[in-house]
Amino acid sequence: MAGQQHTWIENSTSALAHNIRLFRKHIGDDVKLLVPVKAEAYGHGIQTLAPEMDRAGVDWFGVHSLSEALEVRAAGVEKPVLILGYVPFEALDQVVTGGFRLVVSSWETADALARAAAAHHAVVPVHIKVETGTNRQGVCGRELKILARFVADSPHLHLEGCETHFANIEDTTNHKYAMSQLERFQQEMAMLEELGIRPDIKHTASSAATMLFASTHFDMVRVGIAAYGLWPSRETYVSLLEEGGSTLPLQPVLSWKTIVAQIKDVPAGAYIGYGCSYRTTRDIRLAILPIGYYDGYDRGLSNIGYVLIRGMRAPIRGRICMNLTMVDVTDIPNVRQEDEVVLIGQQGDEALPVDQLASMVGTIHYEFVARLPRHIPRYTGA
Repeated sequence: MAGQQHTWIENSTSALAHNIRLFRKHIGDDVKLLVPVKAEAYGHGIQTLAPEMDRAGVDWFGVHSLSEALEVRAAGVEKPVLILGYVPFEALDQVVTGGFRLVVSSWETADALARAAAAHHAVVPVHIKVETGTNRQGVCGRELKILARFVADSPHLHLEGCETHFANIEDTTNHKYAMSQLERFQQEMAMLEELGIRPDIKHTASSAATMLFASTHFDMVRVGIAAYGLWPSRETYVSLLEEGGSTLPLQPVLSWKTIVAQIKDVPAGAYIGYGCSYRTTRDIRLAILPIGYYDGYDRGLSNIGYVLIRGMRAPIRGRICMNLTMVDVTDIPNVRQEDEVVLIGQQGDEALPVDQLASMVGTIHYEFVARLPRHIPRYTGA
């Protein structure tokens, strides 16, 4: 797979299809399945995975930006694309001409979008973000009334959906706050109903909510990280077990690999890398890998992380450099130049899951995969 590349990402289409089937069965046929492909499809690659998701049966695609929406279309996907993030006024014309849906959180955006749609004699489907306690995007109360009334009355806008997002559903096993948000959302929907305003689609469920609470499903769910085979959190896993549910056997889609660029002998008492942060206590064999923090391999893994070579763990020695990483292969027999190295994924009987790497550097797996740079080629395979 390496070819001319020294590092690459492999995506398993069978794992992706497996995860989509799991969630389709979990939510039933009457609920739409939206999968966000924002942040380069959580680092997996929009151009690579969007067509595979389309074939696997995803109903809708979610993106953060207009540029991501255009990428989904460029990948040949014709299904609905919902732009979840902010689009500047001057770019709203492309939302109209591209046939995209847009989440709006202000009257100003709705007004500008209506004018852009009018210029093209079009009607744009709009989803209103309802503020229920996360305090990011969204409106509630009087602002929601004004915005919903404007959208409902506009000849160039269609109130296709209302949505909200949970603030604390995956970081805890106590879901009291999430349930209070759900109740708030239902109250706001009842308020709109009294005004004769009825969105076609209500959606609130993230991956964790989809797994844990059928009451959050409504007309559509937004399954993000879990569609890629990664659990939202350990707390979600525990909560599902406590509720007596299936653990949902997710299969990670992404593997990240590189190759051995050089092998060298280093004597006992020698320092390795910048800052002399590691000193050998015996004669060792060192493998040099042609990747570093420029490639998204977190510098925080220096001297604590490991990679997989020939199905065995090779610990990182010294500081991870901009473009190079050094690992100890003394105890791994027959390592050769250009051997395949697994940074994330499985090799033989050993596995190196991304949540473990993220934990080592004090972050979450969402961030670790989302920060994988675009210059790394993405491929699909079985």
